[in-house]
Formats: sequence, structure tokens, C-alpha cells
Amino acid sequence: MATIHIDGRAYEVDERQNLLHQCQTLGFDLPYFCWHPAMGSVGACRQCAVKQFKDEHDTKGKIVMACMVAAKDGTRISIDDPEAHEFRQSITEWLMVNHPHDCPVCDEGGECHLQDMTVMTGHVYRRYRGLKRTFRNQNLGPLVNHEMNRCIQCYRCVRFYRDYAGGRDFDALVLRDNVFFGRDRDGTLESEFAGNLVEICPTGVFTDKSLKRHYTRKWDLQTAPSICVHCSVGCNTIPGERYGLLRRIRNRYNGEVNGYFLCDRGRYGYEFVNGERRLRQCLLREGPRDEPRADRGALRGASRDEVLRRLGSRCGRGAKLIGIGSPRASIEANFALRSLVGPEHFHLGIADREAALLARVVEILRGPVRTPSLHDIECADAVLVLGEDVSNSAPMLALALRQAVRVQPQRAIAKMQIPGWDDHAVREALQQQHGPLYIASVAPTRLDDIATRTWHAAPADIARLGRAVAHALDANAPAVDGLDDETAALAAQIAAALRAAERPLVLSGTGCGDAAVIDAAAAVAQALQRAGRAAQLGYALAECNSLGCALLGGQSLQAAFDAVQGGAADTVIVLENDLTRRADAGAVEALLAGARQVIVIDHSAHATGEHADVVLPAATFAEGDGTLVNQEGRAQRHFQVFVADGDVQESWRWIQDIAAAAGRGDAAIGRTLDELTAACEAALPQFAGIARAAPQAGFRIAGQKIARAPHRASGRTAMHAHISVFDVPPPADPDSALAFTMEGYHGQPPAPLIPRFWAPGWNSIQSLNKFQQEVAGALRGGDPGVRLIEPDAGAGTAIDRGAIAPPYRPRPGEWLLVPLQHVFGSDELSMLSPPIAELAPAPYLALNPDDAAALGLAAGQQAQLQVGAVGCRLAVRIEPALQRGVAGVPVGLPGVPMLELPANGRIQTGAAW
Repeated sequence: MATIHIDGRAYEVDERQNLLHQCQTLGFDLPYFCWHPAMGSVGACRQCAVKQFKDEHDTKGKIVMACMVAAKDGTRISIDDPEAHEFRQSITEWLMVNHPHDCPVCDEGGECHLQDMTVMTGHVYRRYRGLKRTFRNQNLGPLVNHEMNRCIQCYRCVRFYRDYAGGRDFDALVLRDNVFFGRDRDGTLESEFAGNLVEICPTGVFTDKSLKRHYTRKWDLQTAPSICVHCSVGCNTIPGERYGLLRRIRNRYNGEVNGYFLCDRGRYGYEFVNGERRLRQCLLREGPRDEPRADRGALRGASRDEVLRRLGSRCGRGAKLIGIGSPRASIEANFALRSLVGPEHFHLGIADREAALLARVVEILRGPVRTPSLHDIECADAVLVLGEDVSNSAPMLALALRQAVRVQPQRAIAKMQIPGWDDHAVREALQQQHGPLYIASVAPTRLDDIATRTWHAAPADIARLGRAVAHALDANAPAVDGLDDETAALAAQIAAALRAAERPLVLSGTGCGDAAVIDAAAAVAQALQRAGRAAQLGYALAECNSLGCALLGGQSLQAAFDAVQGGAADTVIVLENDLTRRADAGAVEALLAGARQVIVIDHSAHATGEHADVVLPAATFAEGDGTLVNQEGRAQRHFQVFVADGDVQESWRWIQDIAAAAGRGDAAIGRTLDELTAACEAALPQFAGIARAAPQAGFRIAGQKIARAPHRASGRTAMHAHISVFDVPPPADPDSALAFTMEGYHGQPPAPLIPRFWAPGWNSIQSLNKFQQEVAGALRGGDPGVRLIEPDAGAGTAIDRGAIAPPYRPRPGEWLLVPLQHVFGSDELSMLSPPIAELAPAPYLALNPDDAAALGLAAGQQAQLQVGAVGCRLAVRIEPALQRGVAGVPVGLPGVPMLELPANGRIQTGAAW
């Protein structure tokens, strides 16, 4: 620690940081533009000027930029010095010379950092009356709007896009004294993190194009803390609503999870909440129970009471109920369904192969190796990625890995006496040096550009490579027979890099669908631990609550099919799940036809719901409360942003209503979220602690709930003036400490309850600095979430003792079909958002060039794919990195049938059809 003096007062600070960082941590209002806590300093804007003095006797001092001066012991500065204040004011005035006078029509208005800093520096009058510099704006695709005339040349955008996120199609384009930030031509930004430009930019150059389609002023948005539902990372978000329409998603800082950023799938995938397929009314199919469903007529709208009467008469104690849960439903919803039908009749609602993989992951994570948070991944100094394309399955993991490859080279920076926060100097010194990152995958990934080595092979061969690395680390681990010299040398190289690291990390996942790969990753991590290294082991999973479902446990999906076909069940309750995405279409059709009654609880229409007898409209993440468990094992709470129209309510509430209507009192486990969570903790020890994910509904500050709406909101009277001029009471919320109103507490609540970031004088996202214990550190009171899984040092390490699979050998006339993930397209819900659907690729079949030539196929031609009884026609895409005999099939894209991959299949050309 060091002692510095600011305006005559002494403060203890971290001497490893710069003065601006420490001034923000201490709560001073010191303006800045180019500096960002996640990206360091470059000294481009000159806005953070302060007066620095040599010692206590120096009365003259000199102007310095706080972001470029280390917080060394004995440093003396003044923020309030008149000369420093005048300097900052002049900088603002010069920045405003070319800035347009368009605040009233700018999408950034009301949360603009430039507005805040202009007021903070005291610049209140524009003296310049000359011509302004102007630019032509670009069409950057469906996500980001471009208005270059508002640029102040802070360079934040290009530093994030290129240096931090690794994008290459966006840059600072310079001609004489003009700087243009954009692409070399119009076109969609290629990075999956492009949407972060909206929050990175301190002005209105880059704004949210999806918000523009249904724009509302920021101070009129009702918000609540939430969790992204589009992958297993569990990024923290702030959704905003107005007039019953979800308008946008913003990042909610969590130092252990997503930090300052979101991927574009998480930021723009929200529009399924407003989509045409939303269910808002109960639906009912008429006709006697004994008639075939096809003869009972179409689904029709029905009242809530009518539906519950029907369910009460048909779901009583005589009914043979089974429940099918979902990895995209909350812990509370799945637990409520399990309680209604009984544990022996509850089925996970996950494809059987994936469910087996998840069970294996849970077993491994309960072992001796710790699972990392995203922050831990950023701090890793050597990484092995085994079998998972994290850039598509969990993009924020890929962003964390881009920071991890800088960890080891940066250790040389200290010897050069370059501070780590001096971003430009650090990057100049390191150039293109990267720490050890080894990627073994079935196809190329977007991380290959920073990888030390990449290796593309079939899943079985990837598993064998992992086992060879484990053996190279620990001679007691089983050796891999028949390994070629090149692969053996690669395994030795990987083992040496991991052994030399201080914080080695192994990443894998369920994406390639092979249990041997999952076991191989565990074998490497456990061998590292036996070698005395503090290894960490992480798995990317498929959906937002995949790990939560695996911890909950349940019967297989096949067991549900068997129960209906065998007469052991006659009523099926499907919770937030389209079964056609989980199992073969024929098996799903047999289940739906064989059950006398199918009840679907979901928020969006889908193929399974079309065959239901009763459809109950469920709340989305923005309309209900619940708990999700991310891939780390961190339980996190999402809260209701607004009350939906119609019959919409949380799934767990519908299940409780069914229990009450059917007289199943033993299944009634509470009518509030707190009661349900407490019951879940009491019944299932593996969920002990989820109640601590957020304060309970009775929590108050100064006797008040936390206001969801800002204090500047127009208010309920203005919103409903076309109906009545009388004040409309806000809806009651029995499940949280948040209020559906601007009336309530507007200070800093506990971190899990923060509905927005705002502080006096700081209307932009930069107000986040005021909520942190230290800038770029944890939120005050600790980051949200409770870890449910911690390493068990006494657990066995026998995972790496099992049999090692033989190498992959192509079969004549057959191909090994492997799954390929897509950040835009593979996720079910985000594909219902038009901007994401626009970015999704068309269905295709990826083939090695030699395989394509042998079949007489060229890129773009149609091929017939056949896996058992399931077939489809797909356009061919040539992928040179694929191993011969291996073909890639994109997961989840419309037009691609549900297949449990990897699997062997046949490929035919038009001549053989």
C-alpha cells in the first residue's frame, strides 16, 4: 500500500494502479473518456488532468494526466486546483467543437458519459460558430447503429474490438487529420462481442439498433437484476421494459462472472419475449379423453378458471402423472414439478446422451479439482481446451481466454518497469506474444488465431490426446497405446506448458457429445493436481440451467417414453421444453399420441405445444423470478422486470395451481418464491445455500423496497393518462424486495438487488465505479451468486484410470457426424429474436475437401444425409480442417433434424437419391 495526498488529505491506495483508478475507487469525481477499468490507460483524451506537486512545499506544480501517473507513495495531487479545472474545461470545449448539437434526438441521451463529463467540467456555453467536421455513417448490420459525427476520438471502441475482443474487421482509419472508426466498407460487424461498443462508447456513435426499433428514453425504463438465459455462463444482465415491451438488455457487472461485457447473443437474443410466438392466454383442446387427439379439434382460448377446472378433474390422485422438466427452466420450476409428480416420475427433459454427459460432469466437479469462474479463467497462465468450441457454445469463455493468453507474457513487463495498467506500452512491448493456449477440437474455432497449437480430430482422438497429456504429467496415469509420433510430441509439449504454469486450466464441455473427452479433461486436471499444480477444470454446458438440472436429478427422457407406451403414465406435464429438440421425432410423436393428456407449460409456441391438450402461458426470465445454476456451479437469481399481460405467470406458480385444483395438497410447497426455495433446500441438500443467492422478499432499506423504476421516470399517471388521470396502484410483488414503481429506495442495495447503475452526476454505465469496493473489483458486499460446488480434497481420483478408447477409423461408406455449434443459430430462444436470426447461417453439411471430391460434391451442392431413419438434404460446405471420414452437422439450426451426435451416418449425392 502507498499513501498519496489529494487536495491536502492523505489516502492509502494500491501503488500498482494509476492515479485515475485510485481517485475513482476513492469516490472522487474526476472526468475521463479514454480510460476503461478493463482495458487500462492510453492517455488519449487528456480529460483526467490534475495538478501534481513535488512535495508539500511545492505551490506551483504541473498538469499531469491522472491515468498515466502511478499512485506512488508520497504522490501529491489536486483535483480542485483552478488551473487543472480550467484545463479539463478547455479539453471538453475542444471536444465539443465538432460534436453535433443533437442531444434531444440522440439515442444515448440521458445516459451519455459525454453529457456527464461536460457538466462535471463546467463547460456550459459553446463559443465555436464555425463548420463542423462530418462523416458518412456505415451500416454495421442488425445489431449496432453508427453515427460517426458524434465521435470524440477516445479510441475506446477500437481498443475493445481489436485489442480486447480480437476482432479484425473494425479499425481506426486515418487520413491526414481525420480519424474514422469503422469498417473498410459497409457490412455486418463480424465479432460476437460487437454489441459491447454500445456501452464502451462514451458518446452516441454506437447505439443499440434493436432498441431503436422500439425506442424509449432510458429514464422511463423499468429494470431489475437478471441472468442471461442463452448459454451456461450465467452472465448478469439488466433488462429494461416500458409499456409491457422488453426494450433492451444491458450488462450488469459481476466481477466473478461476466465483468463489464456481454456477448451479442446475450445482449440481443431477448426479443423472443416480445415475439409473435409468445403465449399469453390459456389454450384448451375440446373432446372426450378417449378420442384420438387429432379428432378433438384445435386448441382454443380458454379462461384460467376453465382450464384449472379441467386440470383439477383430470390430474387428481387417480391420474398417472409424469413430469418432464427443462434445462432452460429455473430450479424452482423444476423442483415444483418434481414435487407434484413425485421424484420417481420426474424426468429431466434432456436428450439421454447429454443427460449422461451432465451426470458425468457433476461427478467430476464434486471431485478434488476446483471449477473456475470467468474471472479465474482470465487469470489462467496456461490453458488446454479439449473438444469444445467455446467461441460458439459459450462466447464469454472465449473472451476470457483472450485475456488469459496475456497473463504469462505480462510477467516480463515488471522487469521492463512498465506498469500493467499502461495498455499501449504493454502491447508495444509484448507485440504478438501469447501465453500457452492449446486447442484440440473437431473443427476450427475463432480462438485459433491466438492458440499456441491447434489440433483438429475426431472426438475419440481428442480424448486420446488428453489421456496422453495426463500420462506425460503423471507416469502412473494409463499410457495411450498406438499413439503416432506427432501426437505424442504434441502431448509432451502441452504437458510441459501446463506443468510450468502457476495457474493451469483445462476446459472442455458437452459440445462434442463424447464422454471420453469429458473424462480426458478430468484426467489432465487431476494429473496436474497430483503433480503439485493448482489446476482448475471447467466445462461448457448447453443451456442456462443444465448444471442445475443435473444436480436436481431425474429419470431419463427414454424412461418417459417407455412409461407412456407401457401404460404406466397417462398424463404428461411438459415444462418449458420442446421435446422435438431433445429426441427423435418419431419417439416424441409416439409419446404425444400415446398419452391421454398432455399439458405444456411454456412461454413460446412450439411443435410440442401444438400437440398438447392444455397449454399454460409461462413467464419468461423478464416476467418471473427464479434461480439458475451456471457451469461454475454458481446459483444466481433473476427477478421479474414487469408484470406480463394476460394469464402469464411463472411456471412454478402454474404447477402450484394444478396441485391445488387437483387436491394434491402434499405437493403444495409454498406460494412464494422464498417458500419454494426453502422447501427445495430442505428436500435436496445439494441446493443448500440457494436462498442466499439474493435477499428475501421481506428485505427493506429504511423501510422501503428497492425501486425498479428510476427516480426520473415519467410515472404511472403519465403512462395511463389515456385511460384515467387517477393514480393506478402498482402491482404487488410478494416474491422480491423490489417494487414496481419509482417510489422506493434509490441508493445502493445489496449486489443481487441492483436494478440499475446510477449515481449523482453519473448517468452513464460509468456510474458502476461507485458500486465497487475497488474499481474493476468486486461489488460492494460481494458479487452476486452462491457457489454450490466446491472441490473435495478427499474425493477419489480414479477417473483417469478407465479404459482408453481406440483411435477413430473411418468406416467404408459411412461418416462420423459430429455436432458443430453456432453462437447465432444453435440456441433455441435467441433464434426467435429477429436480429439474431438474421445472423444465423443457413443449414449445411461440412465435409473435408477429399471426402467431398470422392462424393463428387462441390461447395453449395445438396447432399442427402441419413442417420438411421432420419434423413435430410443439406448444402455442402467445404472445411479443410475436418479429419477425413468426419462430417460436421450444425446443431439447432432450422432445417436440421434433431440428432444425438456423434453418430455414424451415410451421405448420398443426387444421383443416388
